[in-house]
Amino acid sequence: MAEAKIILRDTAAASASPADVERKLGVLELLWNDGFVRKSLIIVVLAAIWQAYGSYLDNPLLFPTFSDTITALWEKVRDGTIPMRAWTSLKVLFMGYTAGIVLAAILTVLAISTRIGTDFLETITAMFNPLPAIALLPLALIWFGLGSGSLVFVLIHSVLWPVALNTHSGFKSVSNTLRMVGHNYGLTGFSYVIRILIPAAFGAILTGLKIGWAFAWRTLIAAELVFGVSSGQGGLGWFIFENRNLLEIPAVFAGLLTVIVIGLVVENLIFRTIERKTVLTWGTQS
Repeated sequence: MAEAKIILRDTAAASASPADVERKLGVLELLWNDGFVRKSLIIVVLAAIWQAYGSYLDNPLLFPTFSDTITALWEKVRDGTIPMRAWTSLKVLFMGYTAGIVLAAILTVLAISTRIGTDFLETITAMFNPLPAIALLPLALIWFGLGSGSLVFVLIHSVLWPVALNTHSGFKSVSNTLRMVGHNYGLTGFSYVIRILIPAAFGAILTGLKIGWAFAWRTLIAAELVFGVSSGQGGLGWFIFENRNLLEIPAVFAGLLTVIVIGLVVENLIFRTIERKTVLTWGTQS
């Protein structure tokens, strides 16, 4: 009798339609499954903590509230100050970031092509990668003068080594099977790198690009604090330093918030889009 009940229950479960088995997710569950919603919630919670702590201190010269910072940010955006300073910083960043990527690509191609190239990349990376980029700024000011060339120089130093290291590591991790496929198709030199190595190692390359971007962005802001003092001009770093001297602390926090927002946009909009359209689509990463 027990066996008959089990058989009947299994038969009923097997005959049930998918609609009977599936359960529709509620609105809250659907929202929670969205990574953008979860990250937005984290930002809202952090903003609330910021507002509560600023209100508790009640000292705008020490720690302004989130609402005071947003008000200062809106005023500086409306009069065009922050957009102009942000554009100044981004132009210099783009030049240094692009030049660093090009140099990293050249060094990496040489490293995978010859044994001496590998030794050269490993040696020069071990020498210069631990050196903070901002420590080179005094020399850059002597060599390139009071101009964007000094900032571009330190940005290249920030970008070059992480991109070259991650790219070279990604190339070395490409399986021998893929390498033999490329050789069997007669691919050599640049075509072999473009069609075989780069797609297979693009996850590591993208990681290097992310690290290089983060290093370059924070190095630029720090360098502008010094560079702005020397030349009386600059981007967001100089904006922060200038308002600190004027004791406009909400404006200082507005500048810092702008730096954070730009970083979030680049990370979650540009790099996430590239990742979704490349390594996730190709199935090389889960």
